Amino acid sequence: MSENLNMSGDTNNTRKEFAQLLEESFKKVELNEGQVVKGTILEITPKAILVDVGFKSEGYLDRTEFGEEAQNLEVGQQIEVYIARIDDESGTVQISKDKAKSLKAWDDISKVCEENSIIEGKVIKKVKGGLTVDIGVQAFLPSSQVDLRPPKNLDPYVGKKFQFKIIKFNKKRGNIVLSRRALLENERDSIKQKVLENIEEGQVVKGVVKNITEYGAFVDLGGIDGLLHVTDMSWGRVEHPGEICKVGDSIDVKVLKYDPDRERVSLGLKQISEDPWEKVEDQFNVGQKVKGKVVSLTNYGAFIELSPGIEGLVHVSEMSWTKKITHPSQTLKLDDEVESIVLDIDPDSRRISLGLKQLEPNPWDILEEKYTPGIKVKCKVKNITDFGIFVGVPDSPVDGLIHVSDLSWTKKMAVPQDLYAKDQEVEAVVLNVDKFHEKFSLGVKQLTQDPWQEASEQYAVGTKVKGTVVKITDFGVFIEFPDGVEALVRSGELVSGKDKDENPKDLLKEGDTLEGKVINLDLTERKIAVSIKALHEEDFDKYLSEQPGSKATLGDIFKKEKKKGKKEK
Repeated sequence: MSENLNMSGDTNNTRKEFAQLLEESFKKVELNEGQVVKGTILEITPKAILVDVGFKSEGYLDRTEFGEEAQNLEVGQQIEVYIARIDDESGTVQISKDKAKSLKAWDDISKVCEENSIIEGKVIKKVKGGLTVDIGVQAFLPSSQVDLRPPKNLDPYVGKKFQFKIIKFNKKRGNIVLSRRALLENERDSIKQKVLENIEEGQVVKGVVKNITEYGAFVDLGGIDGLLHVTDMSWGRVEHPGEICKVGDSIDVKVLKYDPDRERVSLGLKQISEDPWEKVEDQFNVGQKVKGKVVSLTNYGAFIELSPGIEGLVHVSEMSWTKKITHPSQTLKLDDEVESIVLDIDPDSRRISLGLKQLEPNPWDILEEKYTPGIKVKCKVKNITDFGIFVGVPDSPVDGLIHVSDLSWTKKMAVPQDLYAKDQEVEAVVLNVDKFHEKFSLGVKQLTQDPWQEASEQYAVGTKVKGTVVKITDFGVFIEFPDGVEALVRSGELVSGKDKDENPKDLLKEGDTLEGKVINLDLTERKIAVSIKALHEEDFDKYLSEQPGSKATLGDIFKKEKKKGKKEK
């Protein structure tokens, strides 16, 4: 009987507890759709999370909404959830953790915008025109706002966390645009101001190569860029700035010039090392034989690098004693290792003159010693020009010149091509060896005596002479005497009277023999004038008396003499 009483007591207690729980359930907070509330985790299963939100029934969350956080959840833990839907008839409620998180994020983002503060986010993927960033909700980061300069490749930014400034916010449309560049610019401006306050000419500073151009490199000194010109990169020759540095390199540079008004900084790299030209005279001496590499070829010579930062010039005139070098490429090419002789050192002008030909004996010294003026030498014709012939002399690389004026004493208009042929052997007399101007002069006419030396006696004015016609022109006839001397018989001195207008070419031909009288002698100009008319003037009266009538002329005498000469032949 007592057992029955106890059972009756337990039943009464259970009913009381149920009634109490039912009463408490009606006292729970009233819920509304679209509301974010705190809920308590009641149960955790492999697929879902059971959450008490103070409604008739519990809400269920898909475990995937928590991601990796699901492993750290505990029963009794409070979380925020979003009331998506309430069904009073069935007493069920639909909740969402992601929606709650999103709404909270929007509230936080709104607050950040109001306060104009900074927000942190993680880049999750590349999209067209930029990147998608998770800041609680997804936001857009344009390529132009990723860095100080738009990067060519966005891949390195994916998966990394950065701080951003919100530059566009529209909660209704769910549109957020971020900028990282704005923060970097503010940071750069702050650093730049500190750099500008402390920068001084002559100061050595650290920088990072930001950009490379044809004329130099721009170096970021921390908020301000300085120009490192190609001429200030090295004491030696630099063909392109890329030979010295590349983008991203960290380098020490010297501030050469600073313009605070224009905020321009000129930098130098070579200035932080010793100038090699300051001790060039200790390293090299005039007459010294040196080795170096050909680093540049120009129209006027070749530059040879003798040591780092020190170059010498071999002028084309110093490349060969005998060859006419018009361009250094005829003798040298880039990167050739060559020997040369130091000819001159000018540290102030930073110039060293070098010579290649000085490595060999000067053939002009040998020539001057061996071939003194007056020596006869047999030569071979190497080249023929309008002004003379070039000949090679035995055992010498030097060519000699026999000028046209030294081919003949008497033929003033001698044509070398008519007198000589290539490879023909000729004998000549050495006239002069000009070592300074590198000229070797020879002559052929000097092999014989100058016939003009006796012309004053042999061809005195009034002397009767006889010569052979060698050239006929409109103005007269050239005749040659047996010794090679030529004289001119002008047209007016050939005939007179009615024949004076006749063309000499109609009266004579080359090879005819003429007899006349010397009427002028100019030894300085080497000119002789002969007259046929003057020779026959003394016989003119006698001739007229022999002729019927009075129309005879000197031309008649000339023709008669011409016929007589033909018969004698």
